Amino acid sequence: MRISGYRTLKTIQDWGRPVGDANGVYADGGVPVQIVMVDTDEGITGVGIGPHVEIDAVFAAVEGEDPRAVTTLYDRMLRHTFKAGHAGVVFGTIGAIDTALWDIKAQAAGEPLWRLLGGRDRRVPAYASGLDIGLTDDELVAAYKEYAGYGLRAAKIKGGLDVEQDLRRLRLVCDVLTEAGHGARPGLMLDVNEAWTRKQAVRHVGEIERALDLIWIEEPVRRWDAEGMAAVGRGIRASVAAGENLTGLEQFRPALAAGAVDIVQTAAVWGVTHFLRVSALAHAHDLPVSPIGNVPVGLLHAATSVPNHLVSELQDLRPPLGVSADMHIEDGAFVLGDSPGHGLTVDESAIGAFPGAVSADSPNVRPEHAGRRLLPAPGHGHPARPHELAPASDGAAR
Repeated sequence: MRISGYRTLKTIQDWGRPVGDANGVYADGGVPVQIVMVDTDEGITGVGIGPHVEIDAVFAAVEGEDPRAVTTLYDRMLRHTFKAGHAGVVFGTIGAIDTALWDIKAQAAGEPLWRLLGGRDRRVPAYASGLDIGLTDDELVAAYKEYAGYGLRAAKIKGGLDVEQDLRRLRLVCDVLTEAGHGARPGLMLDVNEAWTRKQAVRHVGEIERALDLIWIEEPVRRWDAEGMAAVGRGIRASVAAGENLTGLEQFRPALAAGAVDIVQTAAVWGVTHFLRVSALAHAHDLPVSPIGNVPVGLLHAATSVPNHLVSELQDLRPPLGVSADMHIEDGAFVLGDSPGHGLTVDESAIGAFPGAVSADSPNVRPEHAGRRLLPAPGHGHPARPHELAPASDGAAR
């Protein structure tokens, strides 16, 4: 079997409501999703979710190769892009092709990917994550009631702009999940997407922890600030979670060596091979791993085979337009199916017929004054203009 070509597609995740975080909101709820389809000379096509940046250079590393040699082809893609750099979105392109190759390998073996990778249990524990900073309180409650209906009893909300608002919203979600769990205390997490300085993080989380327990605080400071994350971790009770924006083991090593991260995260678009390697590195430090991102299907399959998987992020309950997945949500977990491969199926005609699928505009622009505001900005919480809001509640610099 040989890799014969690739195709790229763009579709959309239609949330039907505003979605976003402290850095920006998609007011109409339409989030672009990019897809890579890798073809073989035996008619098997693999699907990968991720960007297409520098894809010709990346694909040159695998064209004509046997797709079943996935892990060595992963390293080959890294070598082909090392000079200009294989971090950021280029790393995402490598991850998308890598996931497609794992899909091909499992299809060729006639097995679901979770079984090919050595998984025993097809159930992957999940937590709800509504990308909800643009929602009103009523909309927030409605969103998490829907998650609760699928048995989810842990949730992560977006915040970091105003400690009083974060407390109120965390309590609302806590009440929803407590009622759904017949009084059992739920798990709560807060994601601030690098909005704070070190001191702001300790003060903000400390105030929340006087009222509520948090499982983790996610990306409290800049992703590369290992010393800062370690300082935050020493100053709060909650765990520190990070890693979704780190690419390559070379970026994870300093954070783990500094004791900066308690929950090691990897992004869904970085690929299966990367997740397996990060999981092994984290396991060597006795740390759990947690995949993050929408449609993390490849990583869910891989999560069944590692000893230190903790929980995986569940964002939208529906797949992107034109995409179907052989899995379902039940009793607070992803339940993977038996289809050969990772179970993602793409309807290219449906995607091509949708005019909005080609848009790639993103509101995710880091605010100019992130970490440097003394007080929340007026108008906080307006779903269409969060990029103008205060990125922190109490402005002490580190």
